[in-house]
Amino acid sequence: MLIDSHAHLDAAEFDADRDVVIARARAAGVAAQVIPAIALAGFAKLQGLCAARAGSHSGLYPAYGLHPMYLAEHRPDHIDQLRTWIERERPVAVGECGLDFFVDGLDPDLQRDYFRRQLELARDFDLPLILHARKAVDEIVATIRKMGPLRGVVHSFSGSVEQAQQLWKLGFCIGIGGPVTYERARRLREIVASMPIQFLLLETDAPDQPLSGHRGERNEPARLREVAETIAALRNESVDAVATATSLNATRLFGLHGD
Repeated sequence: MLIDSHAHLDAAEFDADRDVVIARARAAGVAAQVIPAIALAGFAKLQGLCAARAGSHSGLYPAYGLHPMYLAEHRPDHIDQLRTWIERERPVAVGECGLDFFVDGLDPDLQRDYFRRQLELARDFDLPLILHARKAVDEIVATIRKMGPLRGVVHSFSGSVEQAQQLWKLGFCIGIGGPVTYERARRLREIVASMPIQFLLLETDAPDQPLSGHRGERNEPARLREVAETIAALRNESVDAVATATSLNATRLFGLHGD
């Protein structure tokens, strides 16, 4: 069994064939997906999709948050509305939230405000965080230290081994997906090869981050098996061992349950 700890199955790219995509994932051994929101406008669609998990969409788990790249869509009162959604819906995590200092034009101070307030929500509701951290890992680590205790995952990790170690010491996992399948991603592959497996989560970030060999294609959860195979080869372990350990990590972090 594999668990995709980060997939945007609510994205418009899947509107035409979402059921088929989910069926392909199940056929590939991907038993569940955690689906993080990015903005308040998409919460209702995400809720409706995951509410069907008792039927044909078994294994879809929502998280609600305000993504830093969509700063222009957020308003101060959206934090209050996010609190209401969390209280009512009891999602598996707060997110996707975080900091992005890579994209131009995103007000860093406004990002910090939304980020800090979402950390407070995670602490108030005792929920894990799904964090976006691009060119911002050091600040995210420092903020978590000030705000703690907190737990969660930095998804699509692209930092250094030292930054990864700091996150592990704080009890945070790192999410690894398509980028690890590229041979040029030497630093990431070295981290994955030797890191403590109890802090590793697998993800696709579908429909984004296509794998090596699928450049330019829409990514989807069924390809999580290729991620697991790459990581198993890097660690000189079996795919079953990687799948079992990372699925246990995801189940424990997000409090997932069988449907």
